[in-house]
Amino acid sequence: MLTLRKAEDRGHADFGWLDSRHTFSFGQYFDEKHMGFGPLRVINEDRVAGGGGFPTHPHKDMEIISYVIEGGLAHKDSLGTGSVIKAGDVQRLSAGTGITHSEFNASETDPVHFLQIWIIPKANGLPATYGQETVTAADKQGRLKLIVSGDGRDGSIAINQDVDLFATVPGEGVTLRHDIADGRLGWVQVVRGSAVVNGSEARPGDGIAVEGSSSIEISSASEDAELLVFDMTSDF
Repeated sequence: MLTLRKAEDRGHADFGWLDSRHTFSFGQYFDEKHMGFGPLRVINEDRVAGGGGFPTHPHKDMEIISYVIEGGLAHKDSLGTGSVIKAGDVQRLSAGTGITHSEFNASETDPVHFLQIWIIPKANGLPATYGQETVTAADKQGRLKLIVSGDGRDGSIAINQDVDLFATVPGEGVTLRHDIADGRLGWVQVVRGSAVVNGSEARPGDGIAVEGSSSIEISSASEDAELLVFDMTSDF
């Protein structure tokens, strides 16, 4: 079964410097029907204006993934990590026993557009760690590129949960298939452009929950289509 979560039905917060769309309940947005999906707790699509950002704040016992779509995101944390995450980069922050960090637009003039994803870890009280990798457009072209996983295989970033996260830019005339094993869950998030997922069109910001289905088939409906595909445990 596939269930479409339309982009326009998401929660919305606009603080001037930040425009944020919430797939699941977050902050002041609460919807008991959309509290998460499996271990996937947050997908926020954030646009931060030039010079804006999130001052130092704490996290604990959460796997936090940032996927930059456009621009650059300057990150600093209590582990001593400092970096600028650029378009195509993937950052993982395993908050574990506790961490503080800040995130600011690396530009004073141009906006930064990114997805922030929170995943519930397999256990609490784990060590706090950081990871970052670059995924090029070529890496994602015409294939499902594994970017995050529970075991760090194939050069992906390891997280503390049984979740595989793939990124793809399908390209014209390409149909991609990913099989979901029995007892697992799938989620497809349209990053930009439009795509056809199992025969139905999905637009920018749409999400598709996949339950009880053995496979996901994806093809582009626009040249710039880019998607994320989650393959997740249902036991967490």
